[in-house]
Amino acid sequence: MKTLYNTTIIVANLALKGLSLFNNKLKLGVIGRAETFKKLQQALNTGDKTLWFHCASLGEYEQGLPIFNQLRTNYPDHKIVLSFFSPSGFEIRKNAPFADIVVYLPLDSKQNAKRFITMINPELTVFVKYEIWPNYLNEIKNRGLKAILISAAFREDQSFFKWYGKETKKALFAFDHIFTQNETSKTLLETIGYKHATISGDTRFDRVSNQLLIDNNLPFIKAFKDDKLCIVVGSSWPEDELLLIDFINDYEGLPVKFIIAPHNIKSKQIENIQSGLIKSSVLFSKKEGQNLQDFDVFILDTIGLLNKAYSYADIAYVGGAMGNTGLHNILEPAVFGVPILIGKNYSKFPEAFDMIDNGGVFSIANIDLLTTNLNRLINDTDFRKTTGLKNLDFIAKNKGATTTVMTYLQQ
Repeated sequence: MKTLYNTTIIVANLALKGLSLFNNKLKLGVIGRAETFKKLQQALNTGDKTLWFHCASLGEYEQGLPIFNQLRTNYPDHKIVLSFFSPSGFEIRKNAPFADIVVYLPLDSKQNAKRFITMINPELTVFVKYEIWPNYLNEIKNRGLKAILISAAFREDQSFFKWYGKETKKALFAFDHIFTQNETSKTLLETIGYKHATISGDTRFDRVSNQLLIDNNLPFIKAFKDDKLCIVVGSSWPEDELLLIDFINDYEGLPVKFIIAPHNIKSKQIENIQSGLIKSSVLFSKKEGQNLQDFDVFILDTIGLLNKAYSYADIAYVGGAMGNTGLHNILEPAVFGVPILIGKNYSKFPEAFDMIDNGGVFSIANIDLLTTNLNRLINDTDFRKTTGLKNLDFIAKNKGATTTVMTYLQQ
């Protein structure tokens, strides 16, 4: 099995290099990984004490941020190495303020793992959710280095719990402790003999709660909203946008403003959204000199503003679940106490099940359900506020994972 895994990594490396000739995102990763060891050599000195934080992509980064920030405070003299696998994480957070060095993680070959761990020699390693790389973790274990996995979420259909997942299963035992989001994940770990797990909950609840402690003011959004009811569409994909554009174009009723923050902000995608709208729309990139209150739709063709934009929402729609790309973060708008609509494909997101059962999130499968739910939320003020408060209460009841993890680390 080990030979098969290592062969797969070699093949994957060759495949990524080939495919990168035709895919800009893959190209960024290939080029970035080729520079990793040089960057580490330049940034680290003999005798440096280090911490290593690894995230697959942007979502895991946001998930781990409360822990990362707390460890930065607790270890001011350590150098922090932050690594990503995906360009969507690295390119957006390559200037993360708490980190001293931000790099792409080289592919999980035995040679790369040995070289990487030798160079950084981390006093503590923190992985997020279920990003498991056997060679890196085996290298950590063989050297007696400390590692934890936070906000872990496991499903029975994952390789860790299958006959063919010997290498990934073994890698889990390199973690001194695993902090799971729920009891199901802890129970699954117990079925393979892993006993050092604690149900901490999800650090994302702490992350989104911190959003309430900062200044979320966006003057241009305030001017656009103009005290009207506002629906914020976050991280939308084309499958979401097809329905939402139909609703916006056909909507007649109380004055409503719409903010759309697409997941893909490439010019072609933005053009598709804007050309499909009959109602007046304005882009973030073209907002200067405009009377923003005169527009019906504001399109955020930029990144980094969605969290703050949600603070202006009366209703939110979170994308990704109308198609098969994966539901985006529904906790981000929930912390502002607003009702949320999502698509129909959310089976891998336990918080969606919980929040639907709690009455604050509504799953829609077609334009009729979207129209019915939005019209009720728009027209029934009491219902809108009551359902929104259910989401805020859900966030409040599930905070605290950061405290659990930090208490363990301080023992």
